[in-house]
Amino acid sequence: MIWIEDLKKYIGKEVSIKGWVYNKRDSGKVRFVLLRDGTGILQCVFVKNELSDDIFEQADSVNQESLIEITGELKEFNRAPGGVELGAKSIKLITDSHNYPITPKEHGIDFLLSRRHLWLRSSRQHALLRCRDTMIRAFHNFFESRNFILIDPPMITPTSCEGASELFEIKYFDEAAYLSQSGQLYMEPAAAAFGKVYCLAPSFRAEKSKTRRHLTEFWHLEPEVAFLDLDGDMKLAEDMLTFVVKRVLEKRKAELELLGKKVDNYQEHSKLLENLSPPFYRLSYTEAIELLKKKGLTAEWGDKLGADEEAIISKEFDKPVFVHRYPKKSAPFYMKEDPENPKVVKNFDLLAPEGYGEIIGGSQREDSLEKLEAAIEYHSLPRAPLEWYIDLRKYGTFEHSGFGIGMERTLAWITGIHHVRETIPYPRLMDRIYP
Repeated sequence: MIWIEDLKKYIGKEVSIKGWVYNKRDSGKVRFVLLRDGTGILQCVFVKNELSDDIFEQADSVNQESLIEITGELKEFNRAPGGVELGAKSIKLITDSHNYPITPKEHGIDFLLSRRHLWLRSSRQHALLRCRDTMIRAFHNFFESRNFILIDPPMITPTSCEGASELFEIKYFDEAAYLSQSGQLYMEPAAAAFGKVYCLAPSFRAEKSKTRRHLTEFWHLEPEVAFLDLDGDMKLAEDMLTFVVKRVLEKRKAELELLGKKVDNYQEHSKLLENLSPPFYRLSYTEAIELLKKKGLTAEWGDKLGADEEAIISKEFDKPVFVHRYPKKSAPFYMKEDPENPKVVKNFDLLAPEGYGEIIGGSQREDSLEKLEAAIEYHSLPRAPLEWYIDLRKYGTFEHSGFGIGMERTLAWITGIHHVRETIPYPRLMDRIYP
């Protein structure tokens, strides 16, 4: 089996390549068939005067996305995809494809999402998911380079991590259970066991939101580190993100350029990514509120920073910006109270520039048994399902911090894509569970 991505090793030789018909065009007595096999696209040239009428007519009539096999001599041709071209001698139809629904014309997004299983074959989606593959590998490479241990959390949990209003409840034999909102609570005891851990797993949010930044199922990477405070947590996040962005730029230049053709101000976006380096900007929540007021917004201390507010803040900076120390009254129960200001907690959101908003959320965790128990009571959470989590503060409690980063939002920012629904192979949205 010869793959298209390996063809440069066979220049000057006769080869047979299997693949699907990506596109066709004609030029008088020459027919061009673009063949794809998942690893690349090969231009195959059929010259009428050099072939039998049957072969030439078959090249002319073969349908889009039919599976075929073409045999011919491989030649170097810099202007062709992949830098090679096949001088076709024969063509064999393996399986035909009639009336393939996704044609080169424009289609509506609902039409394409309903045919996501086929839309994955398009060049834009191919480029996005190759960037996703490289990005996720880079995350693993970063944590491996720092001797983190990969720990897999459960997807079925007995209680809420972020808020009951965002839970998907399921029947678990004779009791209620929930799809996981986060692996964080399970990473904390793992950090007590191994010191430096992380997970990459799906998370589920039942939030009824239809914005471009929300999915009901997304992939969530979450490190947790023992003996790490809030400042160290932010440093880890910026080192990680810088590493990953540089790796994607290095490995996926062609894909990013293809995607950039439909991105407004792509040159500025690309330059911003190329110049990304620590330290990122740091802005307290209080300073963020003051910034919003200067921009003419009605913003008061204690207000939630939504997507619009985050976009306004992030557009003021040419690098990601940490907004840290949010009001305690609206923070999750596990976040550590700031001893210097009990009205806030030691947490952060990292906002991507250009209006993309939050891509990372993290905090130092509450390590006081007394304060954790008080927080559980304040948030009216059932204690019984959290007894195992409380044990962590009973048996060798320790300073620790961590964060969560969504793969889809991060990829949308890196690639310049507007909506996260294209950054995951099969998006799950409030109004979509098919295919």
